[in-house]
Amino acid sequence: MDRSEIKKGCYAVIFSSQKSENLEGYLQMEEETMRLAAETKGFIGYENAGNGKEHSIFISYWESEESINTWRKNATHLVAKQMGKEVWYNWFHSMICKVEASNFKASHG
Repeated sequence: MDRSEIKKGCYAVIFSSQKSENLEGYLQMEEETMRLAAETKGFIGYENAGNGKEHSIFISYWESEESINTWRKNATHLVAKQMGKEVWYNWFHSMICKVEASNFKASHG
């Protein structure tokens, strides 16, 4: 992800979660939704942190609220959200935040 594209005025969607023990179909859906999100107008990029199995924080970056709303209505994303609620997550928390400042400096060395 090119962090220089994350500028004041864009949006971050922060999704934190704890996965359940039943993850059947999860990885396939994750691959498909990431591919589709990347094709959505206004998608900037994403980053993911966590222990890789149970807890995670996923942040996607978007140019506008309109682009987030377009993604929200994507049919595959709607199926993924429903499976997440019913099967894949013990809990999740989703927030949409407007970027008020963005400072990126790469380390050289």
